[in-house]
Amino acid sequence: MTLTRLLDRWLPDRAKVLVVDGGYAAIKLALVCASLKNTTLVMRFYWNAALYHPPGKMDPTYRGPAPRKGKRQRTPKVWATRRDTSWENVKIDWYGGRKKQMLIFTRTALWHKLGHAPLWIRYVITRDPEGKLRDEVFACTDINATAEEIIRWFVMRWSLEVTFEEAREHLGMETQRQWSDLAIARTTPVILGLFSLVMMLARRLQPDGKVPILTTAWYQKTEATFSDCLALVRKHLWNSNIHKMSAQKADVFSLSARDWEHLLSCLSAAA
Repeated sequence: MTLTRLLDRWLPDRAKVLVVDGGYAAIKLALVCASLKNTTLVMRFYWNAALYHPPGKMDPTYRGPAPRKGKRQRTPKVWATRRDTSWENVKIDWYGGRKKQMLIFTRTALWHKLGHAPLWIRYVITRDPEGKLRDEVFACTDINATAEEIIRWFVMRWSLEVTFEEAREHLGMETQRQWSDLAIARTTPVILGLFSLVMMLARRLQPDGKVPILTTAWYQKTEATFSDCLALVRKHLWNSNIHKMSAQKADVFSLSARDWEHLLSCLSAAA
């Protein structure tokens, strides 16, 4: 929450969308984002969330504090199980840069938890018409956002997750043995910069995007991943003439072009 406020202070006029998984779907964070001018929170939501209508007209004879919420609404779980729920069939932006036909249902409501002020949200339920994916529910603090926008924002989060996971797996991010916070603050951006550099070099080496795919007997891939791009860059660097550190009278062991190519391919994938 502190970082969210800082970002709003640094970029007050820029629209910002914070996308979080269900573990961070807290009403405290949602209230903070809603209180900021240009910050929107998109989150995986709760199926049994306590949702309410706005308060109705006050009775002139009523004495006491004004109510902040009205009658209880149906939960997303109830809407997902009812036969009379009016699903809308739309084509939305999906993972992998493709379009997907989905059934969606959206409503606005006041989300309330004990000890906190009610908060206006728009929630969206998604259903796969093919029945291959489970139903999901998402929520957004901007009630003027469309269901398609909310889903697109959440889908965009996947590419960032993959980037961090690949950087951990292949470049050692968050595994470096450092005790100083300043050292971590220096090396982590460098590793992420290296990730970008590898991708740019791979794009330069394969302008058509057809990066060679490394497959195994137990895992078949149809598209290149970061490990394939990294192997391509390693192989190119090791096969270039930039490494001339052998001794003047070093023993010479000749390899055929085919064996040399095979050795480089194996090493670049295993390094």
